[in-house]
Amino acid sequence: MEEGQLLYHLSAVYTDSHSLRYYMTAVSAPGSGIPEYSSSGYVDDQEIVNYNSVSRRTLPRAEWMKKEEPEYWEDQTQIGKGNEAAYRNNVRIAMERFNQTGGFHSAQLMSGCELDDDGSIRVYQQFRYDGGEFMALDTQTWTYTATMSQALITTQRWNSPEVRLGERKRNYLENECIDWLKKYVENGREELERRVQPTVKVSGQHKDGTLMLHCQVYGFHPRRVDVKWMKNGVDDVPTYETTHVLPNPDGTYQIRVSADVMPGEDDSYSCYVDHSSLGAPLNIVWEPPSSWVTPVVVAVVVVALLVAAVVGFLLYRRNRAGYKTASTSETSSESNNTARA
Repeated sequence: MEEGQLLYHLSAVYTDSHSLRYYMTAVSAPGSGIPEYSSSGYVDDQEIVNYNSVSRRTLPRAEWMKKEEPEYWEDQTQIGKGNEAAYRNNVRIAMERFNQTGGFHSAQLMSGCELDDDGSIRVYQQFRYDGGEFMALDTQTWTYTATMSQALITTQRWNSPEVRLGERKRNYLENECIDWLKKYVENGREELERRVQPTVKVSGQHKDGTLMLHCQVYGFHPRRVDVKWMKNGVDDVPTYETTHVLPNPDGTYQIRVSADVMPGEDDSYSCYVDHSSLGAPLNIVWEPPSSWVTPVVVAVVVVALLVAAVVGFLLYRRNRAGYKTASTSETSSESNNTARA
């Protein structure tokens, strides 16, 4: 399973963390809009190029990628056609190893590199079959590790002294991939590194006797963001649920972080948001609406009402008992008087 290798050298100073990833997918039974083979390249979360078995051309997906020369697109198209043939064969081989003769099956590769703002890099190459982990490149030993028994034949061959594919991929991932990433970021810097401040909305609702707090952060760019709930401005609150950072149609992002808490009478909760577009992190305090009645208040009110009801009932019975005694005496006197008459 080979991915096209690209080479370009460019030195620059970068202020953000960025990633370059390629996703390649081949399926055994194309249809319903799914091509037999497709390959997409992403810088951060923006698709920049795409090749598939329908168009049979590598085409730009980001406006700033149109800066590339015609030779670039021709070279990438030839790489795409070579990968298409290899991955179609990979699906057939995998099906044989799983003793599959038909049906819908897929072979996928995710390969890429990341460059942090401190200059450190991370690289990865992972293979999947039918959505499950098949094998991966161990970037400590630069050997392939099988996560399915059917991948052992491939890993043994690729790790053999005669092939040592992992070592060859190391050069691509740690050098060529990073050089291409720098070039792409330079061309698309205006879009990739634009700063859009987030909008933050906090809310709360009662759930099974506890308070569920929600912090919705949306409309921000770039993607990286730190969101968490704080108690009394200091203690981190364990997160109950966090959505993935999701893209918006306008190219910005959104995320929601929720926490399940048992609020005390004097406790305050705030949503902490840190993003590169902000001069300083935000701390948005959650305040219950004026009509909000907390479970603690409800409990106190209920207990007070119960106590009042019990006391009132006892007083009522005592007074009622006294009234009945007086009435019986008067009636008896009247009866006696009537009898005496």
